[in-house]
Amino acid sequence: MPTQVAERELAIQTFEFCREVEIAAPTEVTFEAVLAELGPEGTMPDGQSLSMKIEPWPGGRWYRDLGNNAGHLWGHVQVIKPRTLLEICGPMFVSYPAVNHLQYRLTGQRESTMLKITHRAHGYLPKGFLDGAEQGWNHAIKRIREIAERMRSARVRSW
Repeated sequence: MPTQVAERELAIQTFEFCREVEIAAPTEVTFEAVLAELGPEGTMPDGQSLSMKIEPWPGGRWYRDLGNNAGHLWGHVQVIKPRTLLEICGPMFVSYPAVNHLQYRLTGQRESTMLKITHRAHGYLPKGFLDGAEQGWNHAIKRIREIAERMRSARVRSW
């Protein structure tokens, strides 16, 4: 009896998403917002929590914590340079033989930050598996912007 995966026809595929956006917050705040979105503030487009955790140091894990010692490893921090660069490599949301590389590059511009996100994937995947990835990234960018602007406003009020 063929499995559902076999019916979907696995094939070697690649994926690349690259987007550059301006965030109305300084790089320090935007970097904190990236970590928040990758961690406790990460949500699906419907608002449901992803229950993610990130350990922001070289070799740190990025994983989905489902409780009771259950979850999914999404990757490891490959490079971290606070306020300017974060790179993660690992399977991410892919449960097939594949590798992903994720890069967040931040460049300060007065009181704003230019954030460049690049996600590259390569592996043996079901056809159409990554079709919704761009929509997911657009949601993540929107969340980073919202979190950064909220953090920036909170800091301005506390002064």
